[in-house]
Amino acid sequence: MTIALASPIVIPFPARPATLGFKHVLSAAAFGSDALRSLFDVASAWKARPGVYAGALAGRTVVLLFEKPSLRTRLSFEIGASKLGAHVVYMDISKQRIGERESPEDYASNLSLWADAVVTRTYAHHTVEAMARASSVPVINGLSERHHPCQALADLLTMKERFGDLRGLKIAYVGDGNNVCDSLLIAGATVGADLMVICPPGYDPSPEAVRIASQRARASGAEIMITDEMEALHNRQVVYTDTWVSMGQDEEAAARQAVFAPYQINARAMSLAAPDAVFMHCLPAHRGHEVTDEVLDGPQSIALQQADNRLHAQNALLLHLLADPNA
Repeated sequence: MTIALASPIVIPFPARPATLGFKHVLSAAAFGSDALRSLFDVASAWKARPGVYAGALAGRTVVLLFEKPSLRTRLSFEIGASKLGAHVVYMDISKQRIGERESPEDYASNLSLWADAVVTRTYAHHTVEAMARASSVPVINGLSERHHPCQALADLLTMKERFGDLRGLKIAYVGDGNNVCDSLLIAGATVGADLMVICPPGYDPSPEAVRIASQRARASGAEIMITDEMEALHNRQVVYTDTWVSMGQDEEAAARQAVFAPYQINARAMSLAAPDAVFMHCLPAHRGHEVTDEVLDGPQSIALQQADNRLHAQNALLLHLLADPNA
């Protein structure tokens, strides 16, 4: 595939699989191993020479349909797509959520008339699923209570940049088995990384995510382990955590903080990991809760590189989904 610029120069575009295997991105399960490798190649090419792809999505429109507040997801998609030449429309529907005024199916069928892709950020995953069923254009899950696939894509890109080969990389996710955990578990197993999930009893990743990750692990040779013991951080190369209280769980905040207090990532926790270990957090971070300032701002933290890669990974995804393969 090539991307033709306004000048006569033709720049080769990194090869992509004959089929991506997906039209919509509802969860990390959409990404097969070949698709992930191709997405990482395109993201790296974009990062190296962003100007080359400046007009790749000219004439395309991306709608951001958000029920939840956002910093990284909104700006990384809005700025990233704009850099590719796309027109971006942001719709704040926090005060009138999908399904209240119009059904998810009606939203999707109408947006399909005008937009080339829709990025949703919703409270209920079934909303994203309903929209995808009715949409004739790609629907990308920018976050739901069950999945955060774009975060996992950026996470693995960041790890690949730091460590090279992801196969056999020893990753520890510590804390709540939430949407971020589930997405990392599935995507990591797909590329052959070894995932250790460390969480309090009763806060495990979802059975669905464990089932899918286990299937992927059998194909990739990955190891999937779940424990409640912080000592399992021993020799892990990546230490990853997320907030203990996600959006919509405010009433559980006090109880959750008490349960998760022993799972804080601090200097002692990092000392258990491998000497070359890095710290990752999808942000926003609640300093003094799931992570200390010493770790988040310390030399092992690559949380900002991780945030930066949201734009690059998502631009690769948009190029795969929307760029003309015959250009």
